Amino acid sequence: MTTSHQPQDRYKAVWLIFFVLGLGTLLPWNFFMTATRYFTNRLDESQNMSLVTAELSKDVQPSATPTVPSPARNSLSAVFNNVMTLCAMLPLLFFTCLNSFLHQRIPQSVRILGTLVAILVVFFITAVLVKVQMDAVPFFVLTMIKIVLINSFGAILQGSLFGLAGLLPTSYTAPIMSGQGLAGFFASVAMICAIASGSELSESAFGYFITACVVIVLAIVCYLALPRLEFYRYYQQFKLEGPGEQETKLDLISKGEEPVANKEESRVPAPSSQPANQGHSIRSILRSILVPALSVCFIFMVTIGVFPAVTAEVQSSIAGTSAWGDYFIPVSCFLTFNVFDWLGRSLTAVFTWPGKDSHWLPSLVLARMLFVPLLLLCNVQPRRYLTVVFEHDAWFIIFMAAFAFSNGYLASLCMCFGPKKVKPAEAETAGAIMAFFLSLGLALGAVFSFLCRSIV
Repeated sequence: MTTSHQPQDRYKAVWLIFFVLGLGTLLPWNFFMTATRYFTNRLDESQNMSLVTAELSKDVQPSATPTVPSPARNSLSAVFNNVMTLCAMLPLLFFTCLNSFLHQRIPQSVRILGTLVAILVVFFITAVLVKVQMDAVPFFVLTMIKIVLINSFGAILQGSLFGLAGLLPTSYTAPIMSGQGLAGFFASVAMICAIASGSELSESAFGYFITACVVIVLAIVCYLALPRLEFYRYYQQFKLEGPGEQETKLDLISKGEEPVANKEESRVPAPSSQPANQGHSIRSILRSILVPALSVCFIFMVTIGVFPAVTAEVQSSIAGTSAWGDYFIPVSCFLTFNVFDWLGRSLTAVFTWPGKDSHWLPSLVLARMLFVPLLLLCNVQPRRYLTVVFEHDAWFIIFMAAFAFSNGYLASLCMCFGPKKVKPAEAETAGAIMAFFLSLGLALGAVFSFLCRSIV
């Protein structure tokens, strides 16, 4: 196929749309996690209000002053983070796997638009419930149901987007990864602004959820505009036709002739051989992309193994009684990670070393394991076994910056290269499989995090 026939991505419109779609996949969930203190605080308040009501309902003397129990940590709030992780990772892994097999049976527009609308509805309900009083148990159960729904729909959305990007040139997976990285940055900035403003947790959470709704609406509008762009339509058609057919069709169009053969073929249904060969095709694709797939899985297993389970427990050695103690974790852990992760993801839009077949790529991925002992030996508190080697705050920030940059850059490379190791017609399936291995890495990392924290 000659490059002279390929349309240009005018004003980088398709690139920007994929960037917004990447932002829309993770920003809502990042804001949901940023509001964790709101959820745990509300569970504690609900429990304490129930205790106050119980005290007031007792028969006491009229002159007696009711004793209000001191605020206590609710058992539900104590296990909130663990249950949230479980309710997030299991559906994420299951539905990403399911999407790898069913994406050819369910239209792309249904998967992407349907999940975006579903997530929008969940976040709108979440925003409304901020203003509604509820007891602790119903609130906890409803929150966990919302977490399951968000990650189930998010898994299908993410897998579908990576599959869609796999149809386009290699550089069009990078904006999805970059948008996802920027989502973390926005969440970190929102957390810092909430601390600086001293606003109520409920008001901050309401702002998070409404902002998430706005971003999802923007993502829906961008996706609806995608089929109107010639550059996108060109690669969508290339998915359905072989390179020779595509070139012939474009030659006919350039001469002002109608590709009659294609019109006639479109009226005749193609033989239904795909279901019979689907299992074999997936195995063949998996063999082709095994190295980048396992690499992206290992990258995220290492990352989630220590971030934030270990890194969020690091304490400043220089803060003392200053305000830096309040900002240390939001800035040095979350903001630093998200900024450098985003920079690493964005770099792959202009620089892609090592190549997709280079042995350097899996070697660098394995080398990231060195960050685990480096971060464990920082000033993590409390600790029982290991001694602190890198006590000063500067060491932790340097390690976090390099750790985050390598995560963003190498993961983005793997996600870009995976779909390019197969035929164009198989690129969407390859992208969906890569998304599954990404989710598998997140799930394994969540398990690995318990081991990392226990050995400190």
